[in-house]
Amino acid sequence: MAVDAARSEDGFTSVRATRVMRAACRAAGLDDRGAELIRLGENALFRLAAAPVIVRVARGEPWLPKARVEVAVAQWLAEEAFPASRLVDGLEQPFLVDGHPVTFWRLIVEGDRKATYGELGGILKDLHSMMVPAGLELPAFDPFDKQELRISHAPIPEDDQTFLRKRWQELRGQFQELRFETPKGPVHGDAHVQNLMVNDRDEVILIDFEAFCFDHPEWDLMVTAVEHHSLGWQTDEQYADFVGAYGRDLYDWPGYDTLRRLQEFGMTTWLMQNVQESEETAAEYRRRIAGLRNDDAPRDWRPW
Repeated sequence: MAVDAARSEDGFTSVRATRVMRAACRAAGLDDRGAELIRLGENALFRLAAAPVIVRVARGEPWLPKARVEVAVAQWLAEEAFPASRLVDGLEQPFLVDGHPVTFWRLIVEGDRKATYGELGGILKDLHSMMVPAGLELPAFDPFDKQELRISHAPIPEDDQTFLRKRWQELRGQFQELRFETPKGPVHGDAHVQNLMVNDRDEVILIDFEAFCFDHPEWDLMVTAVEHHSLGWQTDEQYADFVGAYGRDLYDWPGYDTLRRLQEFGMTTWLMQNVQESEETAAEYRRRIAGLRNDDAPRDWRPW
């Protein structure tokens, strides 16, 4: 569903996202008063005050195919009763508001704990064992699909843009040399523990289907493997729980180092989109780009 809204300044900022969210709510018949911005990343996420709804605003029209995939995957997982986030019923989604795809999701009432790495390994094992229905068309995993958009639009120095484009081309060559031995299947595409929520009934719920695809399961395993082996974001015990639940440590695979480079590159370009939002974000971006420029240096990156 396409909706026109008043044009605002160029760039995807919290201010622009709020204007789009309000226009989308009006089109959907929802009350946006008191809505709260809870996250600005690849998308802007808002929690409505007047209804148990999360509004997800994407950065622009090039993200529309991904929003359509999100909707189709959510509908499939609901049919399969898989523990995943659900769309708001009765709406033709995604909306397109002022060039921004917008989707509406049921609010997950959080419990009093966070998901564990063992639970992440378990839910990925269950997901990877599913059969994708014939009518659901999913793209292959493409670690480069958003990089040109990110690099071209991010408010970063020209020297950084030049470096990132050069690294991008190097990684493309390494990507072409990867050889997988596992069969393809459903892949989440951004499988970190923050994309799990635990509701008030202590049920673990998978969220965020923007990068969902049909490909090799290594793409899901690389996220936690890199966070542990390269960034040190989990304890040995936490990572052992993940590996034990899933049944595999990607670090032992010959292609791990290429996936590490791809993951670190994506983590940096994801963050750089929002350097104008705060000095804290800009400082973390500087840490990450410095790490990419010195591949052998220890990573002091912070979770974001």
